[in-house]
Amino acid sequence: MQRSRLEEKVIIALDVESLDEAEKVICATGEKAVVYKIGSELFTRCGPPSVELLRKHGKEVFLDLKFHDIPNTVSKAVAAAAALGVMMLNVHALGGAEMMTAAVEAARAAADAQRNVAGPKVLAVTILTSIDQSILEQDIGCSRAVEEQVIHLSKLAAKSGVDGVIASPREIWAIRQALGPDFLIVTPGIRPQWAAKGDQKRVMTPAEAFRAGADYIVVGRPVTASDDPREAFDRIIAEISEGASDDSP
Repeated sequence: MQRSRLEEKVIIALDVESLDEAEKVICATGEKAVVYKIGSELFTRCGPPSVELLRKHGKEVFLDLKFHDIPNTVSKAVAAAAALGVMMLNVHALGGAEMMTAAVEAARAAADAQRNVAGPKVLAVTILTSIDQSILEQDIGCSRAVEEQVIHLSKLAAKSGVDGVIASPREIWAIRQALGPDFLIVTPGIRPQWAAKGDQKRVMTPAEAFRAGADYIVVGRPVTASDDPREAFDRIIAEISEGASDDSP
């Protein structure tokens, strides 16, 4: 991991309710933070202007709407997201190979339509980090172990042309072993050493996640709920740097 690019690998989850709150977080985290995640709450309340706000501040956007519908609907949704200029977007792997392929084709078509503009990376959600083995078995009815199901869905995503997956830090190593170094792994469920776990069940520290092979990590409340988001972000970068100093992935 190159230190000069480390800040670009930490995605800030912008889980707030308004554009005013979003702008406060953007300004509070400062210039070092490069990529922000817009999820369902902010996008549902504020729509495309939330993406436009980040782009105005020169930030990159991971649009975390987890598209999961029939292939035609997902294709159109991805095309609309690509037109906003987002860097990454995601779909649910459980939507199946045809749906994921449609998403990838829509992203590529959008890139072709905007000459010299890279299309968004398409990522697949495997198993949410709030789901543990008991929930997977009892609520969802899947008899596979969590890691086995994650690998199954990751392989399906790769065959569908998806760029990578969203996966718990606990499955990073297994995904990397199964799918190689070029398959992107974006990892939520990250909690710094000094932060509470909250409702996340399968978690790691930032340094542990990068050592395991993550390409990007997503951090929300430890930064956005902090009294000093800039200081919290800097602490995370320092924690990663210290943890990677002897064994950098």
